[in-house]
Amino acid sequence: MASKILTFGEVIMRLSPPGNKTMKQSHEMEFFFGGTELNVASSLATMGCNVTHISNVSDDFVGESALSFIKSFGINTTFINKNEHPLGLYFLEVGSSVRASRIAYNRLNGSFANIKPEQIDWKKALEGCEYFHWTGISPGISESAYETLKEGLLTAREMGIEVTTDPAYRSNLWKYGKNGNEVLKELVSYSTIFIGGVNEINEILGTHFSSDQQGFMEACEELKKQCPFIHKIFDKIRIGVTASSQQTQGRALINGNYFETKFLEIDNVVDRIGTGDAFAAGLIYGLLNFDDEKALNFANAACAIKHTILGDINYCSAEDILEVMAGNSGGRIKR
Repeated sequence: MASKILTFGEVIMRLSPPGNKTMKQSHEMEFFFGGTELNVASSLATMGCNVTHISNVSDDFVGESALSFIKSFGINTTFINKNEHPLGLYFLEVGSSVRASRIAYNRLNGSFANIKPEQIDWKKALEGCEYFHWTGISPGISESAYETLKEGLLTAREMGIEVTTDPAYRSNLWKYGKNGNEVLKELVSYSTIFIGGVNEINEILGTHFSSDQQGFMEACEELKKQCPFIHKIFDKIRIGVTASSQQTQGRALINGNYFETKFLEIDNVVDRIGTGDAFAAGLIYGLLNFDDEKALNFANAACAIKHTILGDINYCSAEDILEVMAGNSGGRIKR
C-alpha cells in the first residue's frame, strides 16, 4: 500500500490575466486552485502517494469546484469541511524578463481562516500516517488556524509521526496579535524535518548567521539545539537571473554531514508559483523511497521541473523527475 501522508492548509483560488499581461491590460482572468500545502499534497498524489488533506472550503459552488479539483488527484477529502465563509483567493500578475511578478491576497476572513480545532479528529486523521506536512502560512492566517495546527502537531508528536515543516514567514499575514516568529519557533519545536535555510532560521531564532556554507551549518546546529526534535535540515537555493531565468540547488545537514546538489538551470520559466512546494513534495517522496542524498537531488529536480508548468501544482510523475535528476534535460520529444 502507498505511504500515507497528511497535509494541513488553505485551499485558495489564484486569478491571473492570461499570458504575461498586467491587470490593466486584460479583461480576462484564468483561475487555478492551489494553496501551499495542497500543492504538496497534489504533487505527492500524482507520484502515487496516499494523501489526506485537512482544510475548509466555502459552502457554495466555488467550494464544490475546489473539492472536485482536489478529488481528481485521488486525495482523501474526508477532513475537508465546508462553512459559510468565502474561499480565499489571490491575484497574480506573471512577470517576464526584468519585470517581476506581483501578488495581492484576499484570504484573512476566508473559509480556512475560520477553521476550528474541534472540527478535526486528529488521532483518526493521523492514523497510519508516516509523514505530516505543514508550513508557516497556515498559522499566520488566523489564531484558530494556529490552534488547530498546534493540536495536530502535538498529536503527531504523541504518535511518533515524522513532521516536515516549511516555516515560511509572511509578514503580510499575522494580523491577529501574535508574534509570527515566536509562534513559528514553537511549532517548529514539535517538528522533526526542517525545510528551509539560513533566512528562515534567522527569522525564527532572531539570529544573524551568514548564508554561505559555514553559516548554514552553524545555523542548522543552533536550530537543532533550540528545537531538539529536528534531526534533518534541507534547504532550497534559488538564484533569479531574471523573472524568466532561474537556477536551483539543494543542500542539507544531517548528523553533522553537509551535502549539496549541482545547480539546475531553467532558461524559460513558465511559472514560479509552487516551485518551493514542488521541492517539499519531492523531498517527502524522496525520503520515503531513497537515501537522504538522493532525496535531496530528487527534490531539487522536482523544483526545477515545476518552473516549466503553468499553475500552482507540479503535475510531473516520479519518472519525469528522475529523468531530470539523471541529467536528461534536453527536452527531446518522447515518442
